[in-house]
Amino acid sequence: GPAPTCVLGIDLGTTSVKAALVTGTERGLALAQSCSRETQAHSDSLGAAPQGMEQNVQKIIRALNECLAALPQQQLQQVTHIGISGQMHGVVFWKSDKGCKWSESGTGPAFEPDQVSHLVTWQDGRCSPTFLTSLPLPQSHVSLATGFGCATVYWYLKNSPDFLKAYDAAGTIQDYVVAMLCDLKKPLMSVQNAASWGYFNCRNKSWNTDILEKSGFPVHLLPEVGDPGSTAGRTTCAWHGIPKGAKVGIALGDFQCSVYSCLTERTEAVLNISTSAQLTISMPLGFQPPEAPDPSSAVTYFPYFNGDYLAVAASLNGGNVLATFVGMVAQWAQELGFQVQESAIYPRIIQAALAQKHSKLSVHPTIFGERHLPELLASVSSIGASELSLGHVTRALCRGLVENLCSMLPVQHLQEMGVRRILGSGSALARNEVLRQEVERIFPFPVVYGKDVDAAVGAAMVM
Repeated sequence: GPAPTCVLGIDLGTTSVKAALVTGTERGLALAQSCSRETQAHSDSLGAAPQGMEQNVQKIIRALNECLAALPQQQLQQVTHIGISGQMHGVVFWKSDKGCKWSESGTGPAFEPDQVSHLVTWQDGRCSPTFLTSLPLPQSHVSLATGFGCATVYWYLKNSPDFLKAYDAAGTIQDYVVAMLCDLKKPLMSVQNAASWGYFNCRNKSWNTDILEKSGFPVHLLPEVGDPGSTAGRTTCAWHGIPKGAKVGIALGDFQCSVYSCLTERTEAVLNISTSAQLTISMPLGFQPPEAPDPSSAVTYFPYFNGDYLAVAASLNGGNVLATFVGMVAQWAQELGFQVQESAIYPRIIQAALAQKHSKLSVHPTIFGERHLPELLASVSSIGASELSLGHVTRALCRGLVENLCSMLPVQHLQEMGVRRILGSGSALARNEVLRQEVERIFPFPVVYGKDVDAAVGAAMVM
């Protein structure tokens, strides 16, 4: 059929919401407009503190509404397709017939969350290694980890079963938005998001229902599953000027969409550094992941599009480590009697690091552990008296983040797989010149950088 007039791509990230309007031109797809809003949605996890990591869904949707309100109304009125991606692994619960309320806003109808829980994110740490080993063994190529949707449901089942009784639907935050836009009575989830929850068999595209039912898992909460790139439904009413009846794609993984926005050749590897960090390469056509995972392996196989897989070194440590460092500097300043905004610290530490081209200081930055080594914490070594400036420490920290990824998927392996170029994406990489310098220093390949709206653009391109 004819190409869509205008496609809206949305990415519901860990720290921000991004929207991109993509249009067709004679030279192919082009980014017409984009917008980004910080969600500032972190919320205290009363039931699982201090390991819990939750976000306020109302704040996420508020940021989404602000993003769309900032885009040109004339172009929104031409949108025929909507592609949505977002942070994987996490889970939000809602009441299927009362998940949201629609009301009139300045730019047309918009929805607000109603009977919806907090989002328990991929960063959640409530499921200890001991707790995870007490759960039934999944029939999946993906090792179960804390922050995975099914593991979180098991935690509630054991620690707060009454919590689950209040809801009859669940999904990732992006699945929730799709369900609200299309008024889905039963959530629909892509293979990408299902694999990120655990207890999902990618070979036959089905949940481990028998295993889950035997252990008392509330399987009625599991969404239906469909192929990435398929249509979930149509908008049931106008939304910020977008016409009623616009096609909405099944929600996708933000990482896969970041890759999709830039990967064109199998000789390319994608390095993404946002809140977390990933280094990935395409697996050969026809590749199938092993039936059982290697828990000690740093590489996971992510379902991509059209039955393909990506080999991914998925690190839990990326821009979140830099944010923690900035927070520490701000706290030290406060303890010394000075008030410094974190937003003012970022550009200063980057400028200081740019003045220090080399540092013998060695930072192993895994303050959040890694899924294959959950108890591996950070360390600093080779500390010399002459290299204690903010510039030296920031330079070493940025280098450590890249080296950590490189240790998970080594350069030699990339070369053996025929990689000839690195494509850099993600907000942390886009905003930090020191990180980019370290990428170019450590990888012996040409490096090309994308934009800060990669996942949103990728979600639009899929449609």
